[in-house]
Amino acid sequence: MLRKILVTLCIAALLFVLATVAYFVFRKGNTHQQDIGSVSTKHNWLTPDDAIKVSSFDDPDVSGVTCYISYAEKGGASSMIGLAEDTSDVSIACRQVGSINFSKIIQNGEDVFSRNASPLFKKTKVVRMIDEKRNVLVYVATTSRVIEGSPKNSISVVPVDKDNPIKAKSIKD
Repeated sequence: MLRKILVTLCIAALLFVLATVAYFVFRKGNTHQQDIGSVSTKHNWLTPDDAIKVSSFDDPDVSGVTCYISYAEKGGASSMIGLAEDTSDVSIACRQVGSINFSKIIQNGEDVFSRNASPLFKKTKVVRMIDEKRNVLVYVATTSRVIEGSPKNSISVVPVDKDNPIKAKSIKD
């Protein structure tokens, strides 16, 4: 009798650990993203619809800049259990929403946003680049995979006042 209880408790503990790991591996989203809304693109009976999702995020190192990103999210039964792979379609628009201030010397080519587009192998990300000659922040949204990426991408730029020069260093520095 005691052995049965111990086996049951061990199985329950193992399932709890597996569920916790699955949550952190399969969750979608970014800790600093805000979901704005969605538009259904395909109705699925009894399961979530395919949709275009719109989210916003503030650049973590540049106050006064907010980016809006849209991406396709697969619905259906596979999305209910976290196994759907989203398409590589992504669009971005970044805007100055306040006075631009830099919290540190920013890195050219730094990832500023990411979200899982599939449980393990695909990620949507935004990389910040700097055009120092024109004093412009450049944001590139793309999708990458462990083995190969996608050529689909989107770009947005935010000009910065010449009185506020961008101090940047290369990721290689």
